[in-house]
Amino acid sequence: MKKALTMDPRDNVATALAGIEPGDDVEVLSTTREVLRHVHANDALPLGHKIALADIAAGDDVVKYGAKIGRASRQIRLGDYVHIHNVTSDRMPLTENMLHHTR
Repeated sequence: MKKALTMDPRDNVATALAGIEPGDDVEVLSTTREVLRHVHANDALPLGHKIALADIAAGDDVVKYGAKIGRASRQIRLGDYVHIHNVTSDRMPLTENMLHHTR
């Protein structure tokens, strides 16, 4: 079973501890390795990337480490891959050139 780690109870995303494929059952762990829940993955995502732990409406905060890391630029469903294609960063605005290199 694939695993993902959440850092804070307020998080609405978790970090993949291995590559994840669509349809995988992902075990979500706390920092103490306690199993908190299972999430069905909707998308493929690489090691170290984020999976949604809840539905996140467009414009809502994306929370990791208990802090806002960005805003959903479109609807994100439970189990979706969370990355620059559906999140606007609070730290650095993305240019079209940056987006082009991630496609």
